[in-house]
Amino acid sequence: MGSLRDYKNYDIDWEMTPEDAVMLYLEWGNHPWDGKFTPVTSKNDYTTYFTVYNWDERPRVLLIRRNSEEARELLSIELPQHLAERFKESVGGLKGTYPVNTEIREWLESQMNN
Repeated sequence: MGSLRDYKNYDIDWEMTPEDAVMLYLEWGNHPWDGKFTPVTSKNDYTTYFTVYNWDERPRVLLIRRNSEEARELLSIELPQHLAERFKESVGGLKGTYPVNTEIREWLESQMNN
């Protein structure tokens, strides 16, 4: 799968959340037309975004490329211990899939540009 540096030139949508991705790509048209995201009009529309997968012992970050036909995992990387602990605490230890927070985004960007 590579490293974060391999994706530094990708067009990452830092505002995309797992919920927004489902709404846009799996429930076409089922979103407010507030201009936050461009509506999906075909399978050629896609988004590349990060999400935090917190179903395992240690949270990991996934880089996802999604269109209306599939969600492809481009990268999976465990969070460093200090970030993982703070993230788990921030979500009350609840399992789930979450958007990246500011601290994780800053870490991702630093790793991509390292």
